[in-house]
Amino acid sequence: MSFQQVSPVERPTGAWLNFSYASFAASILMVGGGIAALPLDWWVRAYFAMGMVMVVQSCFTLSKNIRDVHESSRMINRIEEARTEKLLSSERS
Repeated sequence: MSFQQVSPVERPTGAWLNFSYASFAASILMVGGGIAALPLDWWVRAYFAMGMVMVVQSCFTLSKNIRDVHESSRMINRIEEARTEKLLSSERS
């Protein structure tokens, strides 16, 4: 049996995280400001705002699902699952 070297998980830098948070906040503020500035009735603007909130929520859900699928397919997770299954099967016997 040969073992593969598992590369360490690289974490994003603090600058990248700050940029991501700032750009997310700026985009929400700009879209929210654009909706507030529309020359429409309040209920139409509220409908657009509700749609914007749902789009943001869907983006978070989609990115989490994509990340979970990627992490579950990594080799190290499959090795850990095999070890756990072997341990559980030996306990049952």
